[in-house]
Amino acid sequence: MQVTLKLFASLGSFLPAGASRNKAALDIDGDTSILALLDSHNVPREKCHLVLVNGVFHPPEDRDKVILNEGDVVAVWPPVAGG
Repeated sequence: MQVTLKLFASLGSFLPAGASRNKAALDIDGDTSILALLDSHNVPREKCHLVLVNGVFHPPEDRDKVILNEGDVVAVWPPVAGG
């Protein structure tokens, strides 16, 4: 099945070759969780501050339990620093 992975700011470097505009269409197995998807692209878990699936936030403790579905869009932002 296919999902879209969007990685923003410094996380963009973990997208596969051929990705454009901070997103990539990916083929995954039907039992793939959010964490499994991110791990398969070597995205450091500690850098995944804000994780949304179809616009819905998922906290770190739920990311291994949420199984992705056909057409889902996973968007991830790193922590933001500022003052």
